[in-house]
Amino acid sequence: MSESGTKSLRKPLRFWGWGYANEDLHPEEHAMIETVTKMFVPEGVVEIEPPKVEDFDLPASRLPAIPEHLSDIISTTPYDRLVHSYGKSYADMARMLMREVPNPPDAVAFPRTEDDIQQLFRYASENNIALIPFGGGTSVCGGVEPDVGDTYQATISVDMENLNQILEIDPVSRRARIQAGIKGPDLEQQLKQHGLTLRHYPQSFPFVSLGGMLATRAGGHFATVYTHIEDMVEATRLVTPKGIIETRALPGSGAGPSADRMICGSEGTLGIITEATMRL
Repeated sequence: MSESGTKSLRKPLRFWGWGYANEDLHPEEHAMIETVTKMFVPEGVVEIEPPKVEDFDLPASRLPAIPEHLSDIISTTPYDRLVHSYGKSYADMARMLMREVPNPPDAVAFPRTEDDIQQLFRYASENNIALIPFGGGTSVCGGVEPDVGDTYQATISVDMENLNQILEIDPVSRRARIQAGIKGPDLEQQLKQHGLTLRHYPQSFPFVSLGGMLATRAGGHFATVYTHIEDMVEATRLVTPKGIIETRALPGSGAGPSADRMICGSEGTLGIITEATMRL
């Protein structure tokens, strides 16, 4: 199988830690770190240089032949596989600094439509492949790590960055139907043009996606009234291996258990969240 080029549209991420690849600390910040290091770090400690893509000898991709209709959205480049190997916990970054990535995804998919995701599920079901949803990659509890054991033939990380639009805005009801791949800053910037805000700012806000916030029941720093993201949810849409689960956009309901409460916090175990109608 030939190695595909990256399909990502976002600025290149720093694959081994937080931030974008072209971002760095200010010289004054570097100086502060050097001062603290001299004061508190024992002599003889060796500073580890940040890793480069070429430092890693990743295992070969185990994917079977990729169907032609999926080849345009699937990448097997080392960079894409590294970006999607870990989240952003201390343990994740330590393993990257030690050049230890034993379980990278065999490929990364960048679906552009919901139909692409359904096609990925069919391909995965037919070939015993695990799909791992990926939003902003900010997980600190192993949520995006493709270590699925030996019961699957391969793994594909499904990056939702292309599903990044606000589809509908209702200014009277103050709600919007939003695709799950949109990042926090982009969402707020677009809502601001209508005099609205979601007003949910988790610690990972610069990179987090709406779908990632929903899948993890994210809590925000401005939590004086609404603590968790599910408090703002009116409806969700989830693509599963067996079809689509879609709830109705209602201001409130007392008709039995809420499917939205099951989907929020599901951590990608039930399917891939593609849309949500959110209170603003």
